[in-house]
Amino acid sequence: MNDELEYRAVLAVDIEQSAGRGDRALLEIRARLTEMLKEAFEASGVDWSACLRHDLGDGLRVTAPAGTRKAALVHPLVPELALRLRTYNRGAAPLTRIRVRIALHAGDVHVSPDGTVAGSPLEVLARLLDAPPARAALAGAPQTVPASLLLSGHFYDETVRHGHLGLFPEDFRKVGFTVKEHTADAWLQLPGRPSTAEAAPEPADAQEEPGSSEPAGSKMVNKASGHGVVYATQHGTQHIRIERKH
Repeated sequence: MNDELEYRAVLAVDIEQSAGRGDRALLEIRARLTEMLKEAFEASGVDWSACLRHDLGDGLRVTAPAGTRKAALVHPLVPELALRLRTYNRGAAPLTRIRVRIALHAGDVHVSPDGTVAGSPLEVLARLLDAPPARAALAGAPQTVPASLLLSGHFYDETVRHGHLGLFPEDFRKVGFTVKEHTADAWLQLPGRPSTAEAAPEPADAQEEPGSSEPAGSKMVNKASGHGVVYATQHGTQHIRIERKH
């Protein structure tokens, strides 16, 4: 066994709800995910052919080449992958749509001459990939959100926390989790989530009143003399209520 340790960044992806789709669909989405992941790595300047790749059944684990700039695995790699997933999903049938959980960690691993990688960082990576907060965040997100991203505390501290180009600490939130014997804090993001402005609710005066069947913004309310209120709908119907003083 090689006793030499190498500091490597490790990434894992797992396809959400891959079970029950049948072999043909699973083979298709595995192949498409691998293709998109390769493109995202290459677009980020990381040599895909130099990465050590291991099949996880419904996903992949990738050990980046020694010396890889870890920040590049967050940005631009994750946005590149999310963009490809969203574009692919628009034209995919329900059985072959792909949403994934992504986990990132780094540490000292054993790399054998045959490309086998071992060590505790891979155990941490596996726990991150199965972490309930990442599962719940993706399950609760709109279907247009193609991925959840969970960074180990170590990875976040060495990359995102410093706010380098393309990295925004405010886009992540700290979560705690326990999987098997592993308890830790991590940092969660939903790549491709609508911006705050896009997701913001309409102003209160444009929202539909509770119990109303009229669309939001279709009702106008004016005060009338004599303590009355005039309601006008978009169809031109007016309703006048007289408020009498007793």
